[in-house]
Amino acid sequence: MKVMVVEDDAALREIYSIRITAEGYEVVSAGDGEEALAVAVREKPDLILSDVMMPKISGFDMLDILRNTPETANIKIIMMTALSSDDQRARGERLGADRYLVKSQVGIEDVVNAIHEVLGDKVAAAPVVPAAPVVPQGQQ
Repeated sequence: MKVMVVEDDAALREIYSIRITAEGYEVVSAGDGEEALAVAVREKPDLILSDVMMPKISGFDMLDILRNTPETANIKIIMMTALSSDDQRARGERLGADRYLVKSQVGIEDVVNAIHEVLGDKVAAAPVVPAAPVVPQGQQ
């Protein structure tokens, strides 16, 4: 499966790319929303992990264009932002983001887990089922 990382901070883009590659994904990247649109059409990633605040085209505008372009409309998209406001989250969801993460509230492992969940490619840990209570003999 192919994941595209869209992040204008080159160091952060590299960190995410290395970690996501370690999960066995093929990774392509873009430094801004404009480049991301071209790469998305060319590479057809299964999922796009994108920052919201970027030069040229914002993550929200990119998301809107991707969702309204037939070749990219069904790509899974996780938006990440420094902005934790409900307005921003609502806008991301309204535009069709599959997940919306606030950078200050998640670590890289949370991001990796969100990628797995959105792609549905990793079985979640089995829920812990409490053992049936032991009833002592004579009290049945």
